[in-house]
Amino acid sequence: MITARKHRPSVNSNTKLITLSALFAAMTFALTAFIHIPTAKGYIHIGDAAVFIAASLLPKPYAVASAAIGACLSDAISGYWIWVPATLLIKGLTALAFTCTKSRIINPRNLTALLPAVVLCVGGYGLYSGLFIYGSLPAGFIDAPANLFQTAASAAVYIAFGLTLDKSGLKKKI
Repeated sequence: MITARKHRPSVNSNTKLITLSALFAAMTFALTAFIHIPTAKGYIHIGDAAVFIAASLLPKPYAVASAAIGACLSDAISGYWIWVPATLLIKGLTALAFTCTKSRIINPRNLTALLPAVVLCVGGYGLYSGLFIYGSLPAGFIDAPANLFQTAASAAVYIAFGLTLDKSGLKKKI
């Protein structure tokens, strides 16, 4: 019986992952909904930094849920309901690009994952708005510079915060 218990997921482990997912969803929401700069089609924020950190610390299903829930709630609460379907897909896919299996948050794989994050943000929102909102792909990409800046700013915050967390040894405690 003892060996059978070792193979079952720990209730404490699942509770910890769900709690951390909720914490990162709340961080994503707060950094997106309350600290933003309005643009022509939406707003610029650093909430993606929380998405990147969560995806670097949590297993994929938890990271995807955290990213999608936090970012979609922000869109909804901020009055940008039209962006919720795109955000659900884009932020969920963004979380998939990162890994939590390395010993450090800031590692070559996660730094490389910032490239798909840029492509997903700029390309995903450009395609979505071009196809479903404006009916013109060129019009959809009018906010591409703002989306590029948003991802770059979030990447800078992610790297700075991730390096700090790596120095603190947080990853080993999770």
